[in-house]
Amino acid sequence: MSRVTAQTSPQPTAPEQARTRVSARVGGIAESATLAVDAKAKALKAAGRPVIGFGAGEPDFPTPQAVVDAAVAACQDPANHRYTPAGGLPALKEAIAAKTLRDSGYEVSPGQVLVTNGGKQAVYEAFAAILDPGDELLLPAPYWTTYPEAARLAGGVAVEVFAGLDAGYKVTVDQLEAARTPRTKALLFCSPSNPTGAVYAPEEVRAIGHWALEHGVWVVTDEIYEHLVYDGVRAASMPVEVPELADTTIVLNGVAKTYAMTGWRVGWMIAPADVVGAAGNLQSHLSSNVANVSQRAAVRALTGDLTAVAQMREAFDRRRRTMVSMLDAIEGVRCPLPQGAFYAYPSVEGLIGKSLRGHEITSSARLAELILTEAEVAVVPGEAFGPGGFLRLSYALADADLVAGVERVQRLLAEVR
Repeated sequence: MSRVTAQTSPQPTAPEQARTRVSARVGGIAESATLAVDAKAKALKAAGRPVIGFGAGEPDFPTPQAVVDAAVAACQDPANHRYTPAGGLPALKEAIAAKTLRDSGYEVSPGQVLVTNGGKQAVYEAFAAILDPGDELLLPAPYWTTYPEAARLAGGVAVEVFAGLDAGYKVTVDQLEAARTPRTKALLFCSPSNPTGAVYAPEEVRAIGHWALEHGVWVVTDEIYEHLVYDGVRAASMPVEVPELADTTIVLNGVAKTYAMTGWRVGWMIAPADVVGAAGNLQSHLSSNVANVSQRAAVRALTGDLTAVAQMREAFDRRRRTMVSMLDAIEGVRCPLPQGAFYAYPSVEGLIGKSLRGHEITSSARLAELILTEAEVAVVPGEAFGPGGFLRLSYALADADLVAGVERVQRLLAEVR
């Protein structure tokens, strides 16, 4: 009589167990590198370490008082204690349409507006509304860390198109055309740019817009830094420069950067009615309405004057020049002067392969780690935004902290051999 030996499968390892417990779709999402750096810096500061953080893309100014007062009044109004339309308060949608015409010259109706829980929700819902599984999104790099993750979560494939320092961190039509395939559905366009501060000239915007129109490529354009431009530069809006593109363009924006309202979580998308309707249906199941108090505060921000915005921009401009001049003075570092947003994006390729206090600088990620541990300064490595060889430093922090932080970096990198 033969005997059959039972075969037992090996027990899954811890990583394998994790893969079976969490869906591949969500388990494959990378943590936000910028928020991770900011959280680590804050944790070290809470532990008593004198860390100076250049990681977060967040204005250091308080929200303008008139906006705060509007929120206080909204808290006391019982109408704001209840559900409201998932797509946004009518008053806020009207204010967004009016503000868009005032600031960029783009005329839209309130029915083309969807109010979202911050700009990140607008990014995801835009991709979810137009991308089918396998559709390709052309993604100029360096890029904001959320773009590729949101595209993947929506089923799309992010295709990086890199433009380095010598190209002003701006991609060309020729590069986009070389990356285009039959699967190309959309282009993500961000000007002024996070992370580089690059601003596309109106003629560059028009050229890219006409290319997209010619090839039937959707454009998702992120304009959240539109007011943070310097040296007389203008942030050109894609559907204004190429009006024929309006039916295949989604404009993303929000109050976070312009009005120092990052924590209020109010963003929006402007899109053709069918796209707004589809994204609104998604949002009705995902989160319902944005907090009414935040929406009321946003109405006040958008309908008020831009005095506070101008004051913040003046401070950012001053800090921009200080930071760039200090970084550019470091041997092996090349730092262009950004024309928008509040980030410097220096190349540190001249330091890769060298050593620092007995450690080899193998990458910009390794350099960022050494800057944190050896100088107690938090910066974000270029690997978070695409190809390595760069660092991102936000200059949205107090002047004294900015100078002290960059001086620490200068002293540390003077030891590179």
